[in-house]
Amino acid sequence: MVIRGRVHKFGDDINTDDIIAAKYLDSQDRRFLGDKCMENIDPDFSSRVKKGDIIVAGKNFGCGSSREHAPWAIKGCGISLVIAKSFARIFYRNCINVGLPILVFYGTDDIKEGDLLEVDLAEGRIRNATQKKEYVSEKFPPFMCQIINKGGLINWVKKKARRSKR
Repeated sequence: MVIRGRVHKFGDDINTDDIIAAKYLDSQDRRFLGDKCMENIDPDFSSRVKKGDIIVAGKNFGCGSSREHAPWAIKGCGISLVIAKSFARIFYRNCINVGLPILVFYGTDDIKEGDLLEVDLAEGRIRNATQKKEYVSEKFPPFMCQIINKGGLINWVKKKARRSKR
């Protein structure tokens, strides 16, 4: 599972209300939420994102209240992967549930805004094409790759259930 994209850089402690403001929680429309993604931090963020781009952040990404709207908004604006030093546990689980890959990597300080990355989740390799550097990260577990490839936990479970009925 290889993901290529341009970096959008954020710092530490990006909370779910920074990702998607509470005033939008009455919607489950991913495209609408994507248009509002990160607007509390950077009102122009979603207009700069190109499909496949990558968020790189510091520690404790996704802290705050538990809401699936946060990963929905990230996916909805076109982000294909979030890399951070650490994630809030509930946010981490919500990302997997909705099919948004996330990767723990402690060396995010070295990656800059606008860098082009190629990330092999299964191998735990990050290639920074802009800086001509390679990094090793935690590998994304194979069963989580399966969940992501199916578009999230619900789709993965449905496929498993169909197989077991045969």
